[in-house]
Amino acid sequence: MSMTHRWQLLAILVAIGVLLYLLGPVLSPFAVAALLAWLGDPLVDRLQLRGYNRSTAVLLVFTLMTLVLLLLPLILIPVLESQISTLVDKLPAYIGWIRERVMPFLVERLGVDPALLSTDQLVAMLKSHWQQAGGVAATLIAGISSSGIAIIGWFMNLLLVPVVAFYFLRDWDTMTERARELLPRHIESKVVLLARQSDEVLSAFLRGQLAVMLALGLIYSIGLWLAGLKLAFLIGMGAGLLSFVPYLGGILGVGGAVIAALVEHRDLIHVVYVLAVFGVGQTLEGFVLTPWLVGDRIGLHPVAVIFAILAGGQLFGFIGVLLALPVAAVLMVVLRHVHERYVRSGLYREGAEPLKPELGTRDPGPGESVGAVPDGGAGVEARGTGSLVAREETATDPAAPVDTQ
Repeated sequence: MSMTHRWQLLAILVAIGVLLYLLGPVLSPFAVAALLAWLGDPLVDRLQLRGYNRSTAVLLVFTLMTLVLLLLPLILIPVLESQISTLVDKLPAYIGWIRERVMPFLVERLGVDPALLSTDQLVAMLKSHWQQAGGVAATLIAGISSSGIAIIGWFMNLLLVPVVAFYFLRDWDTMTERARELLPRHIESKVVLLARQSDEVLSAFLRGQLAVMLALGLIYSIGLWLAGLKLAFLIGMGAGLLSFVPYLGGILGVGGAVIAALVEHRDLIHVVYVLAVFGVGQTLEGFVLTPWLVGDRIGLHPVAVIFAILAGGQLFGFIGVLLALPVAAVLMVVLRHVHERYVRSGLYREGAEPLKPELGTRDPGPGESVGAVPDGGAGVEARGTGSLVAREETATDPAAPVDTQ
């Protein structure tokens, strides 16, 4: 690609970015509709493979998604309201138990300053934040109610999402094909490859990881309910939804459930039940749910997950926390391709010395380099004691020049 073409491509990308920025206020319903269409497209494709035409498959999937989105709040809101009311009623008992049992242990055994563990300060802080949250909510509701235009705009966006989602879902394959045809031919294959791998990673996270989180939440909730905890749903679903952060959901869930069991039942057998519930949940997650629903397509190290969430929260607040892992997964795909291109470049290979063959390997024949595949086929492998093993795709001719672009 010439320098002129590169500048033209950069100008097009900048123009698209500016246009999206200017249209940002009206793009929200379209973005939500596109997300729903992307989530439902694989199910539509499966129904097509079973003999349904595209319109019938889209209608069935759209009806299912609509029922889920309508029924889920109707089921969850009353349950959450009941659990929060129970928590508010039990909160003095929990604070009293912490004050009587936990604080003396920390002060006597660990030498913690009692002023740092003052529950009065904790209660005052919670009350102040609750009042602030109520004030913000009241201001927001008052602002919305005082503006008829805002209510109409919000209602129109709410009605626009399902309509746009239906058409996006029906024409998803056509739109992606048209977008592919607009790509410059010399970068079309690379962009399609990156898009396909990014789609696999995002599918593993959004479809797979969310399914794992909900399944864990249900397992924990049902198990804690069978164990006799009154806050089973609140603790179980909280632990399940936080499981995308390694160890965080399990630690908070076990801690909260153990405290609830000790306060409500004041014996150790219910603590054993709680530990058994989380042990079963963690076992199912590691050996059944994650391999089945997610697999190894995300491939993010736990430290990378934690860093991505903290960095997203620091840069963009709560929205950054929600988008941290999907963005990190896509960046991982891009960095993987950058790494592959780097190890093929002359910058990486320049000055490399031929390595001695290992014991038990034959000497290279005429015209062969050490470690080369004799038939010049799929790859070249460089080996050495304590050295990095690198595999890379090469041309059929071993003597072909290396692309240094």
